[in-house]
Amino acid sequence: MQQIRFIDLFAGIGGFHLALARQGAQCVFASEINEKAKKTYLANHSLDKDAWHGDITLIEPQQIPDHEILCAGFPCQPFSQAGQKKGFDDVRGTLFFNILQILEEKRPEAYFLENVRGLLKHDNGRTFSVIQEKLEALGYSFQSFVVKSSDYGLPQHRPRLFMIGFRDGVTKIELPEKLPLKYTMSDIFSGNCEKEVGFTLRVGGRGSVYGDRRNWEFYKVDGEIRRLTSKQGLLMQGFPSDFIFPVSEIEAMKQLGNSVSVDAIEAFYKKIKEKLSAEQFTLIK
Repeated sequence: MQQIRFIDLFAGIGGFHLALARQGAQCVFASEINEKAKKTYLANHSLDKDAWHGDITLIEPQQIPDHEILCAGFPCQPFSQAGQKKGFDDVRGTLFFNILQILEEKRPEAYFLENVRGLLKHDNGRTFSVIQEKLEALGYSFQSFVVKSSDYGLPQHRPRLFMIGFRDGVTKIELPEKLPLKYTMSDIFSGNCEKEVGFTLRVGGRGSVYGDRRNWEFYKVDGEIRRLTSKQGLLMQGFPSDFIFPVSEIEAMKQLGNSVSVDAIEAFYKKIKEKLSAEQFTLIK
């Protein structure tokens, strides 16, 4: 099987890139508008100089290289009212619309999207329903999973929403088997902790879609509030300890809080990769 190529949209510091590259995939295009995140991304990941781009809204889908998997940890935005618009008009002007444009133009074998769990209830569930509807309208299958990082090796309860689909419209993956913890909270805090898994404090509040993306450096462990360093945050998100942050400590923690959990992404990508092999898709040449 030839090397699987992927694109990394709303790339942040490259959690998707790291997870897929560990499994032999090649990133052929990455997009991130935040300049500080760009510095961190390029300091840590191999990428052809022509593969990096900024604002995805300024890129025509035809300019994007052929690829097998579209990856995106996209921001959640409200859509126009249901039933008022046809086609993609109700999502036009949102960043999800750019994802749809690329899928329609490039027709990759699969997509792998990540968001906060709150997306399921955003706008009374309508946002999630529209996302599924639009992806299926392009002929792709659709699955969603609420994923705990602690089920895939990382000592934290940060439920995330994964959405995965294939171009044939029918293929679906099996839920990956749970993995033992790579580290416990005791490891993270140098032995000064009893719990294996810590809980993040949701600074955004109960109704906030973005609540579990913000200020996650404060953790409640053994009934106490602990503040993480960026080195500890790297371990909790599945990044290697030698990952480089060419930014301030405050910015590094913000970037980690916005990042995907690498080990969870990798576990689900393995299942996608298995399907690409098992179904013998004709990969783009």
